[in-house]
Amino acid sequence: MGNTFGGGGEESLYLSNGGTEAFIDVLMPAVSDLADDEWDYRFAALLTLQDQSVMGHGAVGFDLQDIAWGSIAVERARAKDFVLRAITLASSRHRWSELSYDPPFALDYLRRFKAMVESFVPSDDVHLVGGFPGPDERAVASCPQHRVLSALPRWEGCFLCTRLGQW
Repeated sequence: MGNTFGGGGEESLYLSNGGTEAFIDVLMPAVSDLADDEWDYRFAALLTLQDQSVMGHGAVGFDLQDIAWGSIAVERARAKDFVLRAITLASSRHRWSELSYDPPFALDYLRRFKAMVESFVPSDDVHLVGGFPGPDERAVASCPQHRVLSALPRWEGCFLCTRLGQW
C-alpha cells in the first residue's frame, strides 16, 4: 500500500508509506522556512495532511490539479515558484541533519516531484470543489520543538511529534 502524488495528468509520483514519510520529512522544513504569503501557509497545511500517523497509512496524497494555485496568472506563477523554490531548498539537504535518519531515496522523490511541478500548467481555481486548505485552514502554528509549520492547535503536535510520540 502506498500513496500517489499526481502531476495533473498522466504523470504521478507513487511512494510507499515510508517513502511518503521521507518525502514530507524533507520537504516540510523547506516549506516552513520559506513561507511568507497566505498561499504558502495553505500549501504547508496541505503537506500537514500527508501525516500518515494521523490520517492513516496509504490514505494520503494529492494531485497538482486539485490545488488552488490562484485566480489570476501572476498568483499562479508565484505559487508555482514557491513550490519549486521549496523543492530546490529541500534538495540541498536543508535541515536533513535534524531528522533521526538518512532518507536515501528522498533526492530522487524530490527530483521527480520537481519535474512534475515544472511541467504542470496551473489553471484558475474557480471550479475547484475542495481538497486544498482554505485561507482559514492554513498552517500558521509552528512546532516549537521542530520549527516546522503544523496543524496546531487542531493536532497535538507536528508531523515529527506525532511520529516520534513526542506529544
